[in-house]
Amino acid sequence: MAGPQYPSDIAWPGNVERIEHLPPAEHAGFYNAQSLTLNVTRADMVRAGWSPSVRLFEAAACGVPVVSDWWEGLDAFFLPDKEILIARSSEDVVRHLSSLDEDRRREIGEAARTRVLNEHTAEHRADELERYVEEVRG
Repeated sequence: MAGPQYPSDIAWPGNVERIEHLPPAEHAGFYNAQSLTLNVTRADMVRAGWSPSVRLFEAAACGVPVVSDWWEGLDAFFLPDKEILIARSSEDVVRHLSSLDEDRRREIGEAARTRVLNEHTAEHRADELERYVEEVRG
């Protein structure tokens, strides 16, 4: 479990490693060590909608399938059940963990990786910004 914003009073199970801060240079290694990654979106980002965490793109770029909570706009970035798995409850997370075979896991991870590399790189965002600026300039 990595991230600085978890409450300090959580009693993590013995099989969970808690990492307060993971330097960016270690992100790829962290994701590549996982067979599946769980994304829990901060409440303020869920309320805003259309606010993907960079974690989604980093994990997907590594080919790691992501289980994420739902928020408005998520399906514009990744196709549910094809490029990302959705969990609306802890039971959904357990179901994904217990029912996902290796071939399906790899298929979802590779589909997400392909989507990121084809549509969601920094170069894509820069091109998009330049198009918006040109539209405004008329």
